[in-house]
Amino acid sequence: MKITILMGSPNRKGSTGILVQEFLRGAEEAGHTCEVIDVCHADIHPCTGCVHCGYEGPCVQKDDMEKVRKELLSSDMVVFATPLYYYGMSAQLKTTVDRFCAFNSSLNSRHLKSALLTVAWNADDWTFDALTAHYKTLVRYINFEDRGMVLGYGCGTPSMTKRSGYPQQAYFLGKGLQK
Repeated sequence: MKITILMGSPNRKGSTGILVQEFLRGAEEAGHTCEVIDVCHADIHPCTGCVHCGYEGPCVQKDDMEKVRKELLSSDMVVFATPLYYYGMSAQLKTTVDRFCAFNSSLNSRHLKSALLTVAWNADDWTFDALTAHYKTLVRYINFEDRGMVLGYGCGTPSMTKRSGYPQQAYFLGKGLQK
């Protein structure tokens, strides 16, 4: 299976990156091919709402979103990886998701599998409620098949994350994916 991971953390060596690396290790050991796209350091602009794309491309903006589009439309799975920022995904990942509208029908017809990898400093039981609701709505709207979520409570620093069980959960999520 070909997996595209949308890395939505501006901190390449942070807690989100730890989960991504462990998921990647597990998925590759299971025989999957993975591509990580660092959307935080890519040149991706917000959707302008011009509707020039007619909701099925091409977008008038000539930026790195074209690479994301090509990767997703040739993938079997997408993984959304993000730190929790004010109870939602990072702005960079949200900007990327908003741009899905330019190829919405094509993306919807792919029936991709999906997963969510996320971390937060907060460890309250309600910490991920808004993000998981958004993710589940996105899964339903774009006709994805959710394969799991790793919700890293209390992962405010890389050392906190490494000491937790969440990297192992990410590894097993990747390792357990069927081809």
